[in-house]
Amino acid sequence: MRAHTTKSLAGMLAFLVVLVGLPGALSAQWPNYPTPGVPKGPDGKPDLTGPAPRTADGKPDLSGIWEFVRNRPALPSNATQGAPPPTPADAGRIGLEQFFNIGWTLKDGLPFTPWGKELRARRFGENSRDNPDAHCLPLGLMQLHTHPQPRKMIQTSKLMVILYEAQAGVRQIFMDGRPLPNNDPQPWWYGYSIGHWDGDTLVVESAGFRDDVWLDLEGSPLTGAGKMTERFRRVNYGNLEIEITVEDPKAYTKPWTVTVKQRVMLDTDLIEFICGENEKSDAHLVGK
Repeated sequence: MRAHTTKSLAGMLAFLVVLVGLPGALSAQWPNYPTPGVPKGPDGKPDLTGPAPRTADGKPDLSGIWEFVRNRPALPSNATQGAPPPTPADAGRIGLEQFFNIGWTLKDGLPFTPWGKELRARRFGENSRDNPDAHCLPLGLMQLHTHPQPRKMIQTSKLMVILYEAQAGVRQIFMDGRPLPNNDPQPWWYGYSIGHWDGDTLVVESAGFRDDVWLDLEGSPLTGAGKMTERFRRVNYGNLEIEITVEDPKAYTKPWTVTVKQRVMLDTDLIEFICGENEKSDAHLVGK
């Protein structure tokens, strides 16, 4: 069973990354409870490369606890070859580059408009002090996809619910055939989401976002004019791939697409995370 997660706010990025499962963060745990229906290999151990489970209606079952797959190992390859240890900020960033900068995997980065580029530069230049996560407010969906804290997906034929451990977020994806609202609804932190199946891929369209969403820790924006399309595919029992396309003519010159990978977590569950409880960091956030 994993330990309680810990968040600290420090350094040029306004807060260091959430540390997951470190012995030093251990304070209390729920007892383990085995995940049912896990495929087993010849050695009797879980085989995460086995086929993805399916629901009664034959659709891939995306239910489960999922964690972001780091882009690379947590420690650099030369860590044992006499190289100086990474600084705390660098160590927290290794493997989580998409969380800090969602355009990290794109050759030319994100295609900002002049307005979007200036806003992102200003947010970053102020040490990301206004990132909603640093103030116990809901994160943008892209930050939640790449956040070190896990998420729990609950699937029914008419509704998909995602519970995010980060900021105790709750997201609904309506699967009952309704369209996206076109009556200028109240904007939401997570937008308004509808979904449908395209073969074995769950396609989710979201719009109606607030005008001040942060897609990553460094401040890449999403505005109320933006739309996000996510394609969820459970590759096998243990792995989930999410291809995400963002369209926002105010912030970006053209649509762009990134892929985020997640891995199933077994024999565990979400931990209660109440960011505002005993929160003392907000008063110390500073910019330049």
